[in-house]
Amino acid sequence: MIKVRFAPSPTGFLHIGGARTCLFNWLYAKAKNGKFILRIEDTDIRRSKKEFLDEILESIKWLGMDWDEIYFQSQRLSLYKEFAEKLLRENKAYQEENKAVVFKVEPHKIKIKDLIHGEIEFDTSVIKDQVLIKADGTPTYNFACVVDDATLGITHVIRGDDHISNTPKQILLYQALGFLSPEFAHIPLILSKEGGRLSKRKGATSISEFRQMGYLPEALVNYLLLLSWSPGENRELIDIEEAINLFDIKDVNKTSAVFDMDKLNWINSQYIRKQDPNELVDIVTPLLIEKGFVKRENLNREYILNVVKLFQNRISTLAEFIEWADFFFKDEIEPEPQAKEKFLNKDLSKEFSLFLNRLAQLKEFNPQTIEMEFRQLVKDLNLEARQLVHPVRVALTGKTVGPGLFELIYYLGKERTIQRIKKWIKR
Repeated sequence: MIKVRFAPSPTGFLHIGGARTCLFNWLYAKAKNGKFILRIEDTDIRRSKKEFLDEILESIKWLGMDWDEIYFQSQRLSLYKEFAEKLLRENKAYQEENKAVVFKVEPHKIKIKDLIHGEIEFDTSVIKDQVLIKADGTPTYNFACVVDDATLGITHVIRGDDHISNTPKQILLYQALGFLSPEFAHIPLILSKEGGRLSKRKGATSISEFRQMGYLPEALVNYLLLLSWSPGENRELIDIEEAINLFDIKDVNKTSAVFDMDKLNWINSQYIRKQDPNELVDIVTPLLIEKGFVKRENLNREYILNVVKLFQNRISTLAEFIEWADFFFKDEIEPEPQAKEKFLNKDLSKEFSLFLNRLAQLKEFNPQTIEMEFRQLVKDLNLEARQLVHPVRVALTGKTVGPGLFELIYYLGKERTIQRIKKWIKR
C-alpha cells in the first residue's frame, strides 16, 4: 500500500508552499487508495508552540483534507536514541565529548530516480560527518526523518525541491540502518511574481491569512492544484473529486510555479458566483458581526441574503463584500473624498428634492417603480441619466461603483434613502 506523509513543524503558521505539499501528498494517497500520515516535527521545544500546531491542523481541515494517522516526534525520542545506539554499536557512528552522536560518512556515489526530476546523482565525498543526536539529546532533522519514514512505512516522500540536498544524507542513513529507501518526488518551489521565494514582505503567505482575506477553501485548493500541475485541456477550474481521479505525482512540472494573486482572485470569484447564496450568508455573517455591522442577537438573515445576492457576481473575495457593502449596514456613511469632490461638489438640492418627493409618493416601492420615476424625472429636467445617477449613488453609498442603483435603493429602503439624500440637500 502506498503511504505518504506531510511533516509540518509547529514553529509558525501553515505556509502556502506547505499547504501545496500537503495537498499533493493527500491527493496522491487518495488517487492510489493509500494512506496519508501527518507527522508533527516538534523536537524544537523552544520554538514549537501549541497555537501554531492548532492553526496548522485547523488550516488543513479547512482546506478539506483529512489524515489517517498523526504522530509527534516529541513522543518518539526514545526511538531515535535506540537507532543511534545501534549505529554506535556497529561502529557506523561515534560519540563526541559533548555526548553528541555523529554518523561517519563513507564517500561514494548515490543515484536516485526522482519521480519529478528524473535521475539525480550525488557524490557523498562532499558531505561531512552528520550529527544524529545533538548534545541536548534531541535528534537532528535528517536522522529523525529517516527513522520515522522507515518505521512508519512511508513508501513515497513528496516534498519541496529545497530538500533535494537532504536526500543523499538521508539515503546514507537508510543504507546504514538496513532500511529500504522510499521513492522521492521533489516539487518545485513557489516563487513570487517579482521573483524569489514567497515571503511576508511580498504579501500574505499563510493559509489563515488567505482565510481572513475572504478566500473560499475550494477556490484556494483549486489554485494550489494549478501550481505545478494541470488537469489538461487548459482548464483552470477543477473540482477536487475530479482532481483525485486525474492526479499523478509524476505529472507535476519540474519548473518553479509563480504565485499570481490576480489568477487566484479570478478563481475565487468564479467559486463565489456558483456558491449557494445561503452558504455565503453563513460565511459572511461572522465577518459582519466582527466588524460590528450586525449584532448576533437580532440579525436579519433575509436582509443579509439580499445584500449578498446583490454583490455575489461582483466580488473576488468575501473581504471585498465587507468593504463594498458596508453602507448597507452602517447608520452613517462618509463619501470617499474623490467621489465627493467629483459628484457632490455642486448644489443638487432641487434635483435631489424632486427625486425624494417622487420616492415618498410611490405606492409600490420596488426596483421597477423606482427606475420608472427616476427616468421620468431626468427626462422632465432635461438631464442625462448619468448626471443624476452618480451623485445619488455617492450620496447613498459613499462610493462610485456598486450594484444597480435602483436595486440598491430598494434594499436600502425608502426611509434610509430619503434620510441620506436629505443630508445633502441641507448641505
